[in-house]
Amino acid sequence: MRPSRSRAPGAPSRQAGFSLLEIIIVLILIGGILALVGSRLLGGADRGKANLARSQVQTLAGKIENYQLDTGSLPQRLDDLVVAPQNAPNWLGPYAKEAELKDPWGHAIEYRAPGETQDFDLISYGKDGKAGGSSFDADIQYQ
Repeated sequence: MRPSRSRAPGAPSRQAGFSLLEIIIVLILIGGILALVGSRLLGGADRGKANLARSQVQTLAGKIENYQLDTGSLPQRLDDLVVAPQNAPNWLGPYAKEAELKDPWGHAIEYRAPGETQDFDLISYGKDGKAGGSSFDADIQYQ
């Protein structure tokens, strides 16, 4: 008969597996990686909308200039690009679609004629829809 091997009381057993501390560390690392990836993806959406707004403001300015070439005057409001106004006999539009008069965040693009430093101003107020701001809330103006 073989002698039984008994272990001394309080001696550590040889178990395979992870300790609670190791599992917590792994979960924290996975959470950090997911947070980083998530912020990159969400930030990319806002960056894309800001770039789209810049492009949209420039394109809309070109449409206003086409309106001016055809009618001899600037539109009184942006809606004049979509529907012919009464005072524009040579109107050859529509020059824009109604959806193009809003920025990617759904806010109306502001139009002023005359502008502060040029014939007209076009302004998208950014993600927050308010004047001023920084980052994605910054104003985007036609230049």
